Amino acid sequence: MTAIVDIILGGTFHAAILFLVAAGLQLVFGVQQIVNLACGSFYALGAYFGITAVAVAMKFGLPPLMFFPVLILAGLAIGVVGLPIERVLRTVYRRDESYQLLLTFGLLLMFQDVFRFTWGATPRTMDNAYMIYGTTQVMGMQVPTYNLLVIAASIVIAAALGLFLQRTKTGRIVRATAENRDMAEGLGVNASKIFALVFTVGCMLGTVGGALVVPSSAASLDMAVELVVEAFAVVVIGGLGSMRGALVGALIVGLMRAASISIMPEMELLSVYLVVVAALILRPAGLFGKVTA
Repeated sequence: MTAIVDIILGGTFHAAILFLVAAGLQLVFGVQQIVNLACGSFYALGAYFGITAVAVAMKFGLPPLMFFPVLILAGLAIGVVGLPIERVLRTVYRRDESYQLLLTFGLLLMFQDVFRFTWGATPRTMDNAYMIYGTTQVMGMQVPTYNLLVIAASIVIAAALGLFLQRTKTGRIVRATAENRDMAEGLGVNASKIFALVFTVGCMLGTVGGALVVPSSAASLDMAVELVVEAFAVVVIGGLGSMRGALVGALIVGLMRAASISIMPEMELLSVYLVVVAALILRPAGLFGKVTA
């Protein structure tokens, strides 16, 4: 029983982080029809910047217990980098998907050099910050309270994103633009501003995810590429462009990964790939994706 609870909590924690990045990827594709291979770079950027922001905050005397909100604010702040990147991506919006993939992959490689130049090649950590909040007893197990805070933050962000898209005027305009850009522009919608907003929000989701993960793991040059693999696994399982798919896919990948680590660590990545292969064979469009003609 203890092992099962450990797998569920560990898998849910990883899924909470993965969902944020995948949700940003899904949002950008749903509105702008761009498959963003650079999503992993935003995740890594949030991780590195989060470490720097916490170090600066502590240097100015901020109590250690405040590092969690500092990480969230740092992720949101650095996510603004999406604005200039979106300007670059405008050149390939209506071009073949291969141009989009090449450009976003080029951005991924460029960010790798930025990280190496700014923070160095050595992995960065937040020392003992992970256990500052102590532990909480859940079903007889002592679980790091930080994990529960991240899961709660991810749920709040997911709810806020859903409310924004469903209940606000801007959210309805975003959904209308996603359904039919030409019609929306014909009705007076400034698609360029909507695209800039959507891409920046998607970038912020990724950078917040990266910022929240660093207390539990190191920020490294490899994390961007590793995250891209898992994020696209979520997309394949859940369905491209579906927020529900991002949530369910993240949970499946997170739980499969946690179960593999607990039972057979050698199967960690293979277990995820097996689920992806099964999804491609049984439901190529994903669990919640739309089948195209």
